[in-house]
Amino acid sequence: MATTSFHLYAVVSLLLIFFIQPSISIYCDEDDCYDLLGVSQNANASEIKRAYYKLSLKHHPDKNPDPESKKLFVKIANAYEILKDEATRGQYDYAIEHPEEVFYNTARYYHAYYGHKTDPRAVLVGLLLVLSGIQYLNQWTRYHQAIDMVKRTPAYKNKLKALELERTGALSSKKKGGYKLDKKTQEELSKELELQIKGAEKPSMWGLLGVRFILLPYTLGKLFLWYGSWYWRYKINKTSYSWEDASYLTRRALGAPSDSWEYLDESTKQDLINRRLWVKSNLESYLSEMRKESKRRR
Repeated sequence: MATTSFHLYAVVSLLLIFFIQPSISIYCDEDDCYDLLGVSQNANASEIKRAYYKLSLKHHPDKNPDPESKKLFVKIANAYEILKDEATRGQYDYAIEHPEEVFYNTARYYHAYYGHKTDPRAVLVGLLLVLSGIQYLNQWTRYHQAIDMVKRTPAYKNKLKALELERTGALSSKKKGGYKLDKKTQEELSKELELQIKGAEKPSMWGLLGVRFILLPYTLGKLFLWYGSWYWRYKINKTSYSWEDASYLTRRALGAPSDSWEYLDESTKQDLINRRLWVKSNLESYLSEMRKESKRRR
């Protein structure tokens, strides 16, 4: 797992090195915006404007048909757009002085040039898609790493052998001593074993941020209906708690995650529910018993 994390970190680092531009180059590519206009960094707005008009007369496509001159005119126009505005010029000057702040300078540049042109809804959708993709990739990686680890354990290999013996009708007593499954048989049998690994569940589309956001109105509506039904049944009609609702109250009183509760056997669940731990006094008595039992085992 550590090796995989190191490889992932190395790939991300290489991508950052090769695909993220330096802070200054996002403005005027590899050129200096001031040099393109032939002015110093201390030049005032009037000087910058005069320098641009002088160069535009010389290199404008209508005045100069040379293709190289046309390319230079585009660069000059871009440099002027950056330096004529005090805000973008200030950002550019800051990028010159602090080239190491790559992410900050890049974010400021794109916010200034594209922030007002971009629909916030499109940004939200894009962000949800990116986050959902990262989330799914992370879940997929964790799940398969956990599966690989489980498959190396003796307990898992014994399950495969038992399943093979059950399928072939062979008796385990006849197969003792050096009985091994070939690789192909292991792969076939492993598909029949549904592995449920706590903390590394199989990735599901329903758990992704994007899907949850889309289903948010439905989820909220369902939640309000649930609370309304709860209030009507147990606050107004004073009926007894159902198994599911008593389980929920018990789990909440104990502060146990839903997946941890699911892994408990039915007899333990029944015992905890019968204690009515959602009542404060009952919970305190139960916790006191657990502390005493813990001390006794020591």
